Amino acid sequence: QVQLVEPGGGLVQPGGSLRVSCAAPGFGLDGYAIGWFRQAPGKEPEGVGCISSEDGMRKYAVSVKGRFTVSRDNAKNTMDLRMNSLRPEDTAVYYCAVGWRPFPDICTFTGGEYEIWGQGTQVTVSS
Repeated sequence: QVQLVEPGGGLVQPGGSLRVSCAAPGFGLDGYAIGWFRQAPGKEPEGVGCISSEDGMRKYAVSVKGRFTVSRDNAKNTMDLRMNSLRPEDTAVYYCAVGWRPFPDICTFTGGEYEIWGQGTQVTVSS
């Protein structure tokens, strides 16, 4: 069974930057959409950013657009979420995910479109 490994996360001050990574050892990410989601305490999960297969489309939540960047390295089977200008409201557990649909030309924030999920990593933005 493929597992996504998420090192990274941690505590950062408001206005700071952080990178969260996700690796899929032995699994070919190319050909599948990848996504990042987050869940803050007491709130519903929400999509943060995603990339369709072959980097054809990127999508970001309005709340993070211009501050967060999703990227992928198919050769290394890794994906990154780079977060800049972090705010206290960005505090959440962040999850990476891989879609099940082969070669999609779009990506979405629908959880059912993703089959493999990381274990989650805590990001806390606080002074």
